Amino acid sequence: MNKLSSIDRVRVVSCLVEGNSLRSTTRITGIHRTTVLKLLTDLGEVCSDHQDKAFKNLTCNRIECDEIWSFIGCKEKNVPQRQKGKGRGDVWTWIAIDSDTKLIPHWHVGMRELSDAMQFIHGLKDRLANRIQLTTDGYRPYAIAVEDAFGSEVDYGQVIKIYSQMEIGGEARYSKSQYVESRKIRVKGKPDKARISTSICERQNLTMRMSMRRFTRLTNAFSKKIENHRHAVALHFMHYNFCRVHGSLRITPAMEAGVTDHVWSLEEVIALLDS
Repeated sequence: MNKLSSIDRVRVVSCLVEGNSLRSTTRITGIHRTTVLKLLTDLGEVCSDHQDKAFKNLTCNRIECDEIWSFIGCKEKNVPQRQKGKGRGDVWTWIAIDSDTKLIPHWHVGMRELSDAMQFIHGLKDRLANRIQLTTDGYRPYAIAVEDAFGSEVDYGQVIKIYSQMEIGGEARYSKSQYVESRKIRVKGKPDKARISTSICERQNLTMRMSMRRFTRLTNAFSKKIENHRHAVALHFMHYNFCRVHGSLRITPAMEAGVTDHVWSLEEVIALLDS
């Protein structure tokens, strides 16, 4: 079996982490699409495993959580009845970000349901070494999951955003309703009200849409299989956490969090495949 050289692997991965689709990566590198997809699959798995092992006993102080929407194959309303529950339709990526270090310590790809909120919040709790201030939006399953995972050992606040209703028609259906105001509420413990915010996590959503072609709206670049979607997310966060120097930190989030002592190269990330 032919094996990609280290140089070709780096060329492929550098295209993927900069927001290119599989087909554009093929056109740029000259490497067949199935080979590109195989590399994404293998590397996505090891990136997920590596971060699961690396992100333990983190000394975070403030965590923000949010979800970002995408879809697999087609939007939920267009999924044929015979394919319901088989990995097609709407998919949500749940994200936690450390407000101080900008590290993404945990994420979860699934539906937007209570079971997913429980899995996501419990996974986040398992990575932390100390009490934190946690902020989410007002989605009700968050409060249930936080109570179940943290109990009283958390300072938890919510940002409740209020939007006006927009008429459906023209371009309005592609746009969010107009923002009116937000309210900060203390849910549990003693969170600092001035620091109850999801702004950093919402900004991270933009980074995801810019860095992963699968998240670009109003295109045909969506994922066709949820497994490939998960691999792309894992690779993105590996690059974001370990390789990409953050603009305000001047180092990577993983360095700021004390998880590593240097900026990782793509060669180091790809070397995880061989180890």
